[in-house]
Amino acid sequence: MGVTLSIIIVNYNVKYFLDQCLESVFHSQRTLEGDAGTLELEVFVVDNHSVDGSVEMVRQRYPQVHLIANKDNCGFAAANNQALRRCCGDLVLLLNPDTLVERDTLCRCADFFAQHSDCGGLTVKMVNGEGKFLKESKRGFPTPAASFYKMSGLTKLFPHSRRFAAYYMGHLDDDETNPVDILPGAFLMLSREALEKVGLLDEAYFMYGEDIDFSWRIRLAGYKNYYFPEVRIIHYKGESTKHSSMNYVYTFYNAMSIFVSHYYSGGNAKLFNGLLQVAIWLRAGMAWARRVLQAIALPTVDFAVACAGFIGIKQLWAAYWASNVNYYPPEYTWLVIPCYVLWLMLFSWLYGSYEKPVRLLRIIKGMAVGGMLLLVFYSLLSENLRYSRMLLMLGCVWTLASTLGIRGVLSLMRVNGFDLRNKRQRRCVVVGGKEESERVGELYQQLAGSCVETLSDKDLDSRRLNEAILYYKADEVIFCSKDLSIKQIIDLMTEQGRLPGRKGQAEYKIVPTASDFIIGSNSINSTEDLYTEELRTIAQPLNRRNKRLLDLSVALLLFILSPALIWFQRHKKRYLRDCRDVLIGKKTWVGTSDGETKPGVFGPEDALPGRVPALNTELKNRLQLRYLRNYKLSTDLLIITKNLRSI
Repeated sequence: MGVTLSIIIVNYNVKYFLDQCLESVFHSQRTLEGDAGTLELEVFVVDNHSVDGSVEMVRQRYPQVHLIANKDNCGFAAANNQALRRCCGDLVLLLNPDTLVERDTLCRCADFFAQHSDCGGLTVKMVNGEGKFLKESKRGFPTPAASFYKMSGLTKLFPHSRRFAAYYMGHLDDDETNPVDILPGAFLMLSREALEKVGLLDEAYFMYGEDIDFSWRIRLAGYKNYYFPEVRIIHYKGESTKHSSMNYVYTFYNAMSIFVSHYYSGGNAKLFNGLLQVAIWLRAGMAWARRVLQAIALPTVDFAVACAGFIGIKQLWAAYWASNVNYYPPEYTWLVIPCYVLWLMLFSWLYGSYEKPVRLLRIIKGMAVGGMLLLVFYSLLSENLRYSRMLLMLGCVWTLASTLGIRGVLSLMRVNGFDLRNKRQRRCVVVGGKEESERVGELYQQLAGSCVETLSDKDLDSRRLNEAILYYKADEVIFCSKDLSIKQIIDLMTEQGRLPGRKGQAEYKIVPTASDFIIGSNSINSTEDLYTEELRTIAQPLNRRNKRLLDLSVALLLFILSPALIWFQRHKKRYLRDCRDVLIGKKTWVGTSDGETKPGVFGPEDALPGRVPALNTELKNRLQLRYLRNYKLSTDLLIITKNLRSI
């Protein structure tokens, strides 16, 4: 007797995570055998208008997937419902794209349903990208009391209390199967029978909260929700929505508010509902304020210290040069000097001075360019507005010195992302079969310039891996999923911290089969929960920002010069349209066709000399990959200049 499992994955701009997730699903094979009988897979991917090439990747690499490509981001609940209306499985699994399943996860979950007739929904043990248990694997309903204990910090103080840790059901053993309240949306499996009684997800929730609502309704329908830790998944947790973003704060707490409004009302519950609503939005406000303060703290300190020093230099210079500390007018002190400092900080920001980890050379370059442009602008001013060129130069030097000095203080305080101490070269251990580990080692060495050691052993145990980490003083461990199962990877990660003699914690990353990207989790103190390390420098925020600034600058210049330039164009009607599309961000001047950039007016192949005939697909792809991996602004300028008459 066969059982069909419908897997639904909602994707939004996480192409590489989705690729790795689908690989793990299909690595379990199309047909699986378990106690419940033959398990056949039916996989849906619902893409919420991603711009990172996710749709093209699925079409090319996984033609067996039922792909629903939305024209806008309709939210998590609505996207799942699109596939729920079309799927026909006896079991249905809602799966996040930033997850990896073990080979036997799916069939063992199906077996559990066959053996437990009261099971309406099921979830499994989740670990993050470092192998650490995620408390979200088993959660209680956010009752007023449970929410209060969590928000007040009592849950952390008493993590195993039935009362105070009810939010995460801390009284239940992490490794025992038990009924739970909430099934996390990252891995939520339910029976067709339960789905027909419960209905679809509530689309009032855009993202977050719909799993709580759904779990509540499964319980109301008379079923039990089970936590089944005998199988595990890796959940990178939250790549689709960065937890540091303001949108996350609003979306998450608004979902909690909707749930409270739906299910905690009437009678005495109105008082609890009101108090909980206040607590939820108070917590949201605090989270929002904390993120704002974190974003503006360093620029504010930079500005204040630079202005204070600049003003001090002005006073000393006035006393020395004019023998009058009040020589300069008040507007110079309170208007001109702040404008000078803001100008220098702007160019420092454009060159990546606020990116982590901090790079002093970026600050120096940005300040140098900003200072030179400031001096040029100063020379064009009328005589009565030119207060002192020497004072301006001294102020620029002070602004640079104070900015660097602040980074030095943060480094001495060992603030995350500001460590300027000389470090040894980072070391990496690649684990996998001989051929794959050597391939990945070469790729990673090109990417990071790190010292790479390969362990060509597909069957190593955690103790041997630990010995290798200690011997090579490794900072990172990269697993080749071509040769290692997800179960092996999870075992190796989770067992490392238990071994004697283990010093520190290496970062763990995974490379999918025949891929040139590496996925792993950042440290817990990072502003983002995880990251993708790619062999494509255009993915760096600094390069993307500079590329956009170049697009805007060239588009504005071409608009201004259009009365003269348009007469030399081969495609006169397209000239102004292309300038407009680049200005509004619909296009970029130079782009690729694989979704890594916006659609381009020109492509990397347009840098070739002469009038080149149509290129074959393989050569075009190689040129695009080289452009992405070795991106430079000068390349864009060269292509635009060479094809100026073809806009």
